[in-house]
Amino acid sequence: MLPPPMLEMVRQMNAAAGRACGAPNFKNAMVPEAADIPAMQANMIAAHKAGRAAIKAARGDLPVGVSLTISDDQAVGENSLRDAKRAKFYGAWLEAAKSDDFLGVQNYARAQWGDKGQLPPPKGAKMNGMGAEIYPASLAGAVRYAHAATGVPILITEHGLSTPDDALRAAFIPAALGDLQKVIAEGVPVQGYIHWSLIDNFEWIFGYSQHFGLHSVDRASFQRTAKPSAGVLGAIARRNAV
Repeated sequence: MLPPPMLEMVRQMNAAAGRACGAPNFKNAMVPEAADIPAMQANMIAAHKAGRAAIKAARGDLPVGVSLTISDDQAVGENSLRDAKRAKFYGAWLEAAKSDDFLGVQNYARAQWGDKGQLPPPKGAKMNGMGAEIYPASLAGAVRYAHAATGVPILITEHGLSTPDDALRAAFIPAALGDLQKVIAEGVPVQGYIHWSLIDNFEWIFGYSQHFGLHSVDRASFQRTAKPSAGVLGAIARRNAV
């Protein structure tokens, strides 16, 4: 999904890192090259299973799971590619997760799929800092699908909103958690919720241009300042209700 100039930067980065550490085939799992994905996925799933077995052998009481980024994928029209894309993106990992104690879900957006591919955001939709639609109900949709596909409890390991306008975040949080509460009422076992992020962070190739934080940070003094959205989430946590 990256443009060719950026893919070339990834190749150069991998080559330099490989030379530095003596690895002839160094790869970066965060930004993989398309041709490497099948082998990379097979190796990572094998590593997950081996890690799970090692943990259980030492401490059988410890819960083990894996965390996946899952969109709220929605089918639009006839012959939608949604199910094919789900199988490609998540299928092997969801199968592996069936033997885990929980599945971690990272969700930030929905994806609508037609018969040709992913559709653009609806006209007039509010957009986040990444250029994606702000759609609070996506968390509930992703959690519902993840549990239906695996049958294991769900832990929300990432969820948030990139925006310089904290008023949007303050409205987004209760809307998303309200929909999540409905999923829990349906019987989906949700073990917890982790918001991304406490502070505005260094966001990969975007640097400090993205604003996910409940707190802003002065990069000179490192002083943190709570945003109104921090109070919104804190109030929900204190009363244990949306």
